[in-house]
Amino acid sequence: MSIAKIIDHTILKADTVPSTVIRYCNEAKEYGFASVCVNSCYTSLVSKELAGSNVLTCTVVGFPLGAMSTKAKAYEAKTAVEDGADEIDMVINVGALKDKNYNLVRDDIKTVVEAAKPAIVKVIIETCLLTKEEIIKACELSIEANAAFVKTSTGFSTGGATVEDVALMKKTVDGKALVKASGGIRTAEQAKALIEAGADRIGAGNGIILL
Repeated sequence: MSIAKIIDHTILKADTVPSTVIRYCNEAKEYGFASVCVNSCYTSLVSKELAGSNVLTCTVVGFPLGAMSTKAKAYEAKTAVEDGADEIDMVINVGALKDKNYNLVRDDIKTVVEAAKPAIVKVIIETCLLTKEEIIKACELSIEANAAFVKTSTGFSTGGATVEDVALMKKTVDGKALVKASGGIRTAEQAKALIEAGADRIGAGNGIILL
């Protein structure tokens, strides 16, 4: 079975140019990837390029630090959906989580979830910066905020997806949300191990290699 349909073909580097985004869209249509994931300035372009296909438009919000205001995250999410986004991948307020300000973390996610409707929201918890207990709490807060997915990583911090973290997230959400593994996934073997650990979606900068 091809894993193409669970791969988010991802291009988020700061020096990305429109021609590269268009190439990713063409590759996604050719191989049948789940989505093309981009920064919000490219949402309209991706939506236009993917029109008429089964590939979704995925936009990151509050990326990559998650440290912007809730109001700004919500506005970015709402604008992205208006521009054609089907899915929103938002970064949590990591500092608030580590400070145990759980109401802020939950409200931050919930506000984006509401602003993004009818698009679904994947919550990037940045596992490499969290303890196991904090990973569990981040997953619980994401469920309380009605997020569709919890996601391991931005790929822009100190580490990416691990089998151990994906398994812990899968166990914690207990069917109430899906799990996306992302960050540093560069081989088919890595992708296979993460899927076996419970990943429902894979985010990768070169999905073709994973096939």
